[in-house]
Amino acid sequence: MAEIIETEICVIGGGLAGGLAACAFAHRGFSVALVDAQDPETLKDAGFDGRTTAISYASARLFQRLGVWDALEADAEAIRDILITDGRAKNRLQNGVISNFSLQFDSSELDGETPLGWIIENRHLRRAILDVIKQNPNIRMIAPAKRLSTVYQAGTAQTILDSEDEIHSALVIAADGRFSALRGEANIKINNWRYNQTGIVATVAHERPHQGVAHEFFLPSGPFAILPMTNDRSSLVWTERSDAAKAYLALDENGFAQEIQNRFGDHLGKVMPEGPRWSYPLAFHLAHEFVAPRLALIGDAARAIHPIAGQGYNLGVKDIAALTDVITEGRDVGLDIGAMTVLEKYQRWRRFDSVTLALGTDALNRLFSNDFAPLRAARDIGMGAVGRIAPLRKFFMRHAGADVGNLPSLMARETV
Repeated sequence: MAEIIETEICVIGGGLAGGLAACAFAHRGFSVALVDAQDPETLKDAGFDGRTTAISYASARLFQRLGVWDALEADAEAIRDILITDGRAKNRLQNGVISNFSLQFDSSELDGETPLGWIIENRHLRRAILDVIKQNPNIRMIAPAKRLSTVYQAGTAQTILDSEDEIHSALVIAADGRFSALRGEANIKINNWRYNQTGIVATVAHERPHQGVAHEFFLPSGPFAILPMTNDRSSLVWTERSDAAKAYLALDENGFAQEIQNRFGDHLGKVMPEGPRWSYPLAFHLAHEFVAPRLALIGDAARAIHPIAGQGYNLGVKDIAALTDVITEGRDVGLDIGAMTVLEKYQRWRRFDSVTLALGTDALNRLFSNDFAPLRAARDIGMGAVGRIAPLRKFFMRHAGADVGNLPSLMARETV
């Protein structure tokens, strides 16, 4: 017999964004229904997703306040330094010091204690978020279940599932990814384009310890990043032209390892791939609106950006924190939390930030993913200038940590 589930918030999509959104709203006392098409237990398996996620220190504050961080800390590798190089590893040093082709960000220049961020495997993130979901009586997880339709009415949104159960809620949160069906059904248009680049992801082991240093090489085909993981492993995020990526993905283990070594150099000794490889096409999209009556978009449903700066998930975390603040404020003063008068505040808060970062990462990719001599000279001058001016370095480090601007309360520094 079909059930009618009455709740304040209905989150569609139980991934890293949707699951975290459920935790945030439940933390503020809202009743939440969380719907996902897949069995959540299968999503924690290492074979499901070999990717890692960069967590800024502002995002880590949110994880701490929601009770997620305690289960994550042992699996989170701190980023102590970031070394960016224009070109291959041979450009990293000149006479034993950082060259003008490189730029180093050292966390000790901030407070000496806080790292620049953390690298965490997605499966560990999912496990920690799912553990909080299971322990919170305000969250009802419905999975595996498919959403068939959502009808928006004056006082409620009615979501019908393939089980014929109905969820009645004041607000629906679209966390259903870059191809969001909810976004399409609401007739929200997007700007989008493809990069003709493919992201290759793998885990690598190496002979020498990484010492918490993240490396990113800007190559003509796209950025090539080695990010520190626990147990002295690293996560490879290799952006390559799509036609060439197919050939690299088809290589055997030795051939693939040699291609990595050629780009990365030997400062960590021999590099050895560990486990399977994953790949995904890189594309950009940005929704024209982040809200519609009784609907709010978060994460990839709202925008997807180039991974060159590693900020995609942190943008989604900020969406969640900002939306939580806006909806909590609306509830506390007796407003309808699904009304546009409430939701438009979220849109004003988040869309401008999204536009600036999305277009900024797009411009960075276009600037560095080429070998045009005048552009190469200009960007090397810029990197050299930032490397020599401490306040500029600190400015970029704070931006990398997402610790600037109007931060939502779940991400803000503690006030004394």
